[in-house]
Amino acid sequence: MSVAIHPDWIRPDWEAPQVRALMSTRAGGVSTGPYASLNVGSAVQDEPAAVEENRRRVAEALGAQLVFLPQVHGSKVLTLKPEWARPEARVPKADACISTIPGLGCAIQVADCLPVLFAAPKAVGGAHAGWRGLAGGVLENTVQALCEASGCEPGEIQAWLGACIGPEAFEVGADVLEAFGVEPGADLGAAQGQLFRYQPNAAGEPRWRANLAALAALRLRAAGVTRQGGGRWCTFSDPSRFFSYRRERLSGRMVAAITLA
Repeated sequence: MSVAIHPDWIRPDWEAPQVRALMSTRAGGVSTGPYASLNVGSAVQDEPAAVEENRRRVAEALGAQLVFLPQVHGSKVLTLKPEWARPEARVPKADACISTIPGLGCAIQVADCLPVLFAAPKAVGGAHAGWRGLAGGVLENTVQALCEASGCEPGEIQAWLGACIGPEAFEVGADVLEAFGVEPGADLGAAQGQLFRYQPNAAGEPRWRANLAALAALRLRAAGVTRQGGGRWCTFSDPSRFFSYRRERLSGRMVAAITLA
């Protein structure tokens, strides 16, 4: 049985009665200093006991056992196993996962990258979508895995985009545009200009501002997932509410989590 979700946490605005889902913020935990207060990242220099308690609070609020992935900015998708929810479990490296087991939840850690949660008729999923993962097909791979596990079509899947670094703050170089098949330039045209806006840095070097949420939404639509929500929050510009690695470097991690009810 789940307990009340912290009022500052974000809940997906979708119609999916078969699932429970949330995204944490900085609020509601026990960590201190730069990790205050709800850091769920075990790879930062936070106290392990604090991280364990913070993760426990999220899992309790969701009413699920959560599997936290060792994320590597790739495109691999795992189908979760119950034994991976144990604290001592060695979970394979991956940046997305799905679950077909009620009460066994997907947990995606972020601190500027985009978390995407998925609700299918008989399965749920989560993906860690930074620019490398997006360009590498992590969302498309997750959609395919959900369709196979749930016996559904992409149009039956709902996707929710959580908080990530916003388009006014996400400065990238030409390598990022090239990863998405975009020829770098000052004038990208109307369509590509919605995804990448030319803005040289202080030294006059060519740079662009990337819209991570719009890139994800575009790729989801191309994969057949038209039922989408979220994507309205900027982690970089709201330090009181969100962790941001680009803003602080010494930063905690938030989590977007989902489970079949």
